[in-house]
Amino acid sequence: MKSIIILGDGMADEPISKLGGKTVIEAAKTPYMDMLAKKGRCGIFATVPDGFKPGSEIANMEVLGYSVAKCFEGRGSLEAASMGVNIEPGEMAMRCNLICIEGENIKNHSAGYISTEEAKVLIDFLQEKLGGGIFSFHSGITFKHLLKMKGGDKRITCTPPHDVPGTPYRSVMIKANCQEAQETADKLNELTLKSMQLLKDHPINKKRIAEGKDPANSIWVWSPGYKPSMNTLAQKYGIKSGSVISAVDLIKGIGVYAGLKSIDVKGATGLYDTNYEGKAQAAIEALKTDDFVFLHVEASDEAGHEGDIDLKVKTVEYLDSRIIGPIYEAVKDWKEPVTIAVLPDHPTPCAIRTHTNKPVPFIIYRPGMTPDDTEFYSEKEAQKGAYGLISGEQFIKLVLNKC
Repeated sequence: MKSIIILGDGMADEPISKLGGKTVIEAAKTPYMDMLAKKGRCGIFATVPDGFKPGSEIANMEVLGYSVAKCFEGRGSLEAASMGVNIEPGEMAMRCNLICIEGENIKNHSAGYISTEEAKVLIDFLQEKLGGGIFSFHSGITFKHLLKMKGGDKRITCTPPHDVPGTPYRSVMIKANCQEAQETADKLNELTLKSMQLLKDHPINKKRIAEGKDPANSIWVWSPGYKPSMNTLAQKYGIKSGSVISAVDLIKGIGVYAGLKSIDVKGATGLYDTNYEGKAQAAIEALKTDDFVFLHVEASDEAGHEGDIDLKVKTVEYLDSRIIGPIYEAVKDWKEPVTIAVLPDHPTPCAIRTHTNKPVPFIIYRPGMTPDDTEFYSEKEAQKGAYGLISGEQFIKLVLNKC
């Protein structure tokens, strides 16, 4: 039996008055999700354990059956694996966003979704000016990059910038959780302030401002950790071969530690304009040889962070028509059946523009299975599903038919 998990990052939401009291999923036209829900079984998955913030790093690790309480070492360390950046003993890795600060406030977490090409110039510039000692900058995709720090102490409190748009940046800078970590917090805050001075007059930002775009006028570092220790999915569940498909370094990195091959798709952006068809075809090809595929689409999460209701509805519809539909139609008559699971990792409600820890609705469809009473796919309808409320390893074991 082959299996694929199709994850629409952040697509769950709350009822929205503009949509007549419906959620984004309820308002979107999703015939394939609805069909899979009717033919399969549904439930609600608590992807964020107690004591953890509802980030994609936490939720996606739980989706793949990894206990974050045992394995999690920060977002940066996971993204480093995708980027091919080794974390040496004594080094701490952190996500490093390029953000836009307007006046004294964080305007957005993405510097207006700066292009990868522009961002690389800025990160290379920061490495030249600020790297080479205890710090090293490594460029990633669009606004998402990596910072390593020698001798860093991870016992610090960092605020993800997508959680605090409009907030005075000084009020959410890094704080030490103990006296021993104070030096780390001070050095990282000093690095951020230096980046502001260096970036404000950079030609890339002058050009962006002249074009009416947000400048990338500061770094913002968060989610610190050391190199994690994780068993592969083959070791945990006996998966012989598997692949991960995503435009996001975080997801690719989780996949690398999970022992999955990372498949790059040309035109995959992590935004609403991503190459949906390319991702779907890559998944279909991978399923011909692999036991397991994890296909991640970021677009709905970014629309939620922007608070763009119409765009978020469109991204959910695209996931249905351009990802789920083609995959289902391609594999439905294969001699070896394919289990299809669909879910978000966490909600990203447009009203608050950040993640919440509310359990998410999921579908598991396996050819020939006895369906439950769900008639379509939504947050509310999934609560009627046969699986009920699950957590931890239950989801991946259900997908792999291990329980």
